[in-house]
Amino acid sequence: MFIETLFTEPIYFFRIIIIVIFSITLHELAHGWAAMSQGDNTPQKTGHLTLNPVVHMGKESIIFLCLMGIAWGQMPVNPSKFRSPKLGNILVSAAGPLSNLTLGIIFILVLKLLANFSFSALFSVEFLYLAARINLTLFLFNLLPIPPLDGFHVFSEIFPKLKPLENTQFGIFAMMLLFIIPEFGIGLSGIADLLIRLMLGGESVNF
Repeated sequence: MFIETLFTEPIYFFRIIIIVIFSITLHELAHGWAAMSQGDNTPQKTGHLTLNPVVHMGKESIIFLCLMGIAWGQMPVNPSKFRSPKLGNILVSAAGPLSNLTLGIIFILVLKLLANFSFSALFSVEFLYLAARINLTLFLFNLLPIPPLDGFHVFSEIFPKLKPLENTQFGIFAMMLLFIIPEFGIGLSGIADLLIRLMLGGESVNF
């Protein structure tokens, strides 16, 4: 289990926790801000326009993150309040993954600027690289057209024939299948690593 990392690699453990909590919090806030821009004030009314990760993730998600290395978040929205239901749902759903893509690019840019400098044990070149990789992995993962992921809501608006899948067990089955296949996570991380190296322009990063 992921919690074992706390005893074998404590710095790596806390890096993961910090990055994931920060990234999910901004991911959910991006959904909320996008919903507000589309005329839905539900995020504000429910008190979700906050940087408090417990509001977005819940204690159960944070505990599960520490134990298993898996977490989730939620942002209450009301699509019926969107000025344009179809476009609004696409924009609000896409906002979360795009926030992770933006964070990944920012971390890569900082990495390029500061690659030759030394930091503390917790915040270092390795930390920046890990933050970029996690955010790019979250971006890729959330774009999968599987309910309840954001990608499903985007693609189901573009391809309405997908919508009935939202009310079936397909999403749960598919997610369980993905999580029990180690190669899936390794593959997403590998793609993220490739994207980072491409964005770094072939520059070497010394860990």
